Amino acid sequence: MASTGHETATVEPFDDDAATAVEKHAPGHVQLAPGSHPHNPASHDPDRPDISFPFQTTNTVEGGFTDEYRVTSKTGYITADLALRPVPSRYHRLPAVLADPEKAFRLKQVKLVTWYENDPEDPRNWNNAYKWYITFVCALSVVAIAFATAIIAGDFGGVMEEFQVSEVVVALSVSLMIIGFGIGPLILAPLSELHGRRPFWVVPFIIYIIFNIPCALAKNIGTLLVSRFLCGLFGSGPFALAGGAIADIWDNNERGFAVALFAAAPYGGPVLGPIVGGFIGETVGWRWIFWVNMMFAGVVACLCATIPETYAPAILLKRAKRLRAETGDLHITTEQELFKKSLEEIIVETAIRPFQMIATEPILTLMSMYASLIYGLLYAFFFSFPIVFSEGYGYNDGITGLMFCSVLIGVGLALFVTPRLERDYLRRAKEKGGHADPEDRLIGMMIGCWFIPIGMFIFGWTSPPTVMPGGGNWVGPCSAGIPFGFGMVVLYFSANAYIIDAFPGYVASALAAKIVIRSGLGAATPLFISAMFHNLGNGWAASVWGFISFALVSTYSRSSVVFVDEWLTLAWHR
Repeated sequence: MASTGHETATVEPFDDDAATAVEKHAPGHVQLAPGSHPHNPASHDPDRPDISFPFQTTNTVEGGFTDEYRVTSKTGYITADLALRPVPSRYHRLPAVLADPEKAFRLKQVKLVTWYENDPEDPRNWNNAYKWYITFVCALSVVAIAFATAIIAGDFGGVMEEFQVSEVVVALSVSLMIIGFGIGPLILAPLSELHGRRPFWVVPFIIYIIFNIPCALAKNIGTLLVSRFLCGLFGSGPFALAGGAIADIWDNNERGFAVALFAAAPYGGPVLGPIVGGFIGETVGWRWIFWVNMMFAGVVACLCATIPETYAPAILLKRAKRLRAETGDLHITTEQELFKKSLEEIIVETAIRPFQMIATEPILTLMSMYASLIYGLLYAFFFSFPIVFSEGYGYNDGITGLMFCSVLIGVGLALFVTPRLERDYLRRAKEKGGHADPEDRLIGMMIGCWFIPIGMFIFGWTSPPTVMPGGGNWVGPCSAGIPFGFGMVVLYFSANAYIIDAFPGYVASALAAKIVIRSGLGAATPLFISAMFHNLGNGWAASVWGFISFALVSTYSRSSVVFVDEWLTLAWHR
């Protein structure tokens, strides 16, 4: 027996017997080629989904899955016919190439390239300080792009006055950029699987920076809106790449705090936007909002250019091509190269499958809608805060922007909780023999979900006219951002992790479906939130969202109380 860190791998001779094929290629049963001794790092959990697997460009129906991209071996390869295994799903189905004895026989000569032991090219073996630098740049890139969506909220009045348009039309400058965020990853994700992550860190970012120029120089509202959409489309690169890059460099049992930073970035970025944009618009005008955003994006683009290639399939593919040229052995390859999807199949996988999953996977749809509702509420704050603090308290745009600091405080508090949730998940997995259920990821949702309605009710009923301006009365609605920011990040962190674990064979499509739903709700909210607060009043408008959030909580309130009590008890004793 050869140890693989969390499981044992049986060394077996080559065998043509089709009758034993199903047993030999069962999930978790790692097969070794003679002379090769693959193993996983001690921190690695082989039962958790490999986010770095090229799901969208590999024909897994034909070839199945392999641990080629994350195991190591002394020989630097695993024999293909013994490395492949079925796609994780509720049905155990042998890959087509293994079900055909003739094709399986030919695979005996094929060598799938792996990492060597202590391989210096393996991103997981890089210096920890360097990995934290890459993590910081990845998170900062997401912050920079998310920041751009909301920075214009700092001076909506200036845009409305110059172009003589309504608030709803100006709100489209936010909505259209969010729509671009939903479309961009559907294109960039498969391209990055084919060509690696590095080119798409730089090229789309530069194009995004360029489209900030027509935003700043726009002579009419149409130019501004079209340019904002294109900014969202090309600026979506970090949303498509950052999570995968973090998964590339940190093994799946090491990336707790790194993932927490990534989970907070899409929410922390938009909160910074109105803070900065408010003071810029108040002092030098709304056009300088885009010039400042362009400068910030330029600095981040320079940092992104320092990120090396981290994508294991791209690095190993390059190695396979080099080894073929050096040795003349044409059997050296990677699974992605061996079972490459056609363009038609890639289009189906990226443009159709996410919508199929939305229609056929209710749990994915509901979970994504819940997380997306919170995302939409964040953008609702960008439009309701001016109503409360500018109209209600008479503050200028700069001071109104400062009120968002409370949301940042909540986001910061969440960063202390999310790594502990990850450790709690690992404990649960250990207690279950190394096989945790996806539902064990929901502890964070069961904690965070309560804070969303609490924040909304505080915001609504401590605002004018319920609590009239005077003295320190602004503290009430401002403080509502703390529970909201905390619950928002903790909830999203857990929901995202649940989706990954619940759909291990279709992670890319499941996350794409979530992005589509999130972008749709995020884009729709700014279009009606101002009218909602003006017509219903601050108290009842905020309460509507509070009641919706509370209704979602009540669907599993009984189980949440049990799980939260258990979690807090264990945390206290430790």
